[in-house]
Amino acid sequence: MAINSKDYISTRGNADALDFSGVTLTGLASDGGLYVPRTWPQFTPGQIVAMRGLSYVDLAARVMAPFTAGVLTEDELGGLCKAAYGSFAHAAVTPLKQLDSQHFLLELFHGPTLAFKDVALQLLGQLFERFLTGTDKKLTIVGATSGDTGSAAIDAVAGREQIEIFMLHPHQRVSDVQRRQMTTILAPNVHNIAIQGSFDDAQAMVKRMFGDREVNGPLTLSAVNSINWARLMAQVVYYFAAALRLGAPERPIAFSVPTGNFGDVFAGYVAAQMGLPVERLIVATNVNDILHRALSKGDYSIDEVTPTAAPSMDIQISSNFERLLFDLEGRDGSTTAARMKWFEQMGKMVLSADMRKKASLFASTRADADEMALAMRWAHEACGEIIDPHSAIALHAARNAGLAAEVPIVTLATAHPAKFPDAVERATGLRPSLPRRVAQLFDREERFDVLPGDYEAVRNYVLERAVR
Repeated sequence: MAINSKDYISTRGNADALDFSGVTLTGLASDGGLYVPRTWPQFTPGQIVAMRGLSYVDLAARVMAPFTAGVLTEDELGGLCKAAYGSFAHAAVTPLKQLDSQHFLLELFHGPTLAFKDVALQLLGQLFERFLTGTDKKLTIVGATSGDTGSAAIDAVAGREQIEIFMLHPHQRVSDVQRRQMTTILAPNVHNIAIQGSFDDAQAMVKRMFGDREVNGPLTLSAVNSINWARLMAQVVYYFAAALRLGAPERPIAFSVPTGNFGDVFAGYVAAQMGLPVERLIVATNVNDILHRALSKGDYSIDEVTPTAAPSMDIQISSNFERLLFDLEGRDGSTTAARMKWFEQMGKMVLSADMRKKASLFASTRADADEMALAMRWAHEACGEIIDPHSAIALHAARNAGLAAEVPIVTLATAHPAKFPDAVERATGLRPSLPRRVAQLFDREERFDVLPGDYEAVRNYVLERAVR
């Protein structure tokens, strides 16, 4: 079943329904909610079987076609996917590696910036250009990054004439590689902002700009964070790719996902709603464990952000969790809006036992620094694999999931280990080197501005520099 034109709705129920091009260019809904399809499209087992043997590009077009119906044909979508994934360093785009009889690694870091965000953002860049071509519209992208989204988004849109991008990152809280992948892109349409605060502070500023008429009036704002539906949609594909390689649809597959903002694991939930046989989605968190507390105890409350060696997960407000709450509460926008308003005011909410029961597809695990390091060490010593801290947290969760031995567990390897060389070297004794295609990263000039963690300062910076 395809999504019809103008059939994307807000989780808060008080924004205009949009078509696929509308939600792609808009990002956040006008009522502060996140866009989702009105209904989840579904594939039959026979349709999933027919996907076997497809290239990643053809599989991507097949899986995403129901979401773009009425705006892009499957052939048109396939052409955009071919352009998006042509620069990936591995022919399989997202290759699967076996660790032992039950555990597998899904490598999502073969894109240009060495992180899973490339899988979605290379396509999003193509979609932006497709929908802007032939119009006089100027798009101003404002985004927040805990490390990887920024570089992937900047790479995808740098130099595109009708787009400007302002990317916020927490000052001195991302790795040197992550920072340089953003700040060494000197294209005139790229603006990097280091804010003196946390990722949550940056994300709150971005959301506030979408609701600020003095910003989102003169400027046409869009988003590249996973609040943008098109980005999340693209991430659904690699769940199908991995599951098909391991025997789906006859065989259910479990996935362990390192997550802070809940977008990557929510893409797995979407795949399950579409008919993919997902046995379990394991939400792997570090010590910033709001998602683990929510799913295991019903305690979704903000705590202080603790900086760790896995900075992309140093988050206490998981934006995409709202999409799951919307489904758990019967897709009632007014109920979700009230719940989110309470959370925004009080910094906490409680998930009832009934809601947690409805979310039984999810399990969760929290890993501390020692457990993360031990997982990196096991992958190296037992399997000959060097993995980054985020992937290690998910591997720890996978190895402690307690699932039956016949259920394959796929750990999402979300970043190349060379993005976090210090943490990898501490755990394994080996210092990973950058791939040749980015080996000159530390020789390039950097350009970024440091701003206080103050909304007005950031807002004024954007307004002064954005091209109308």
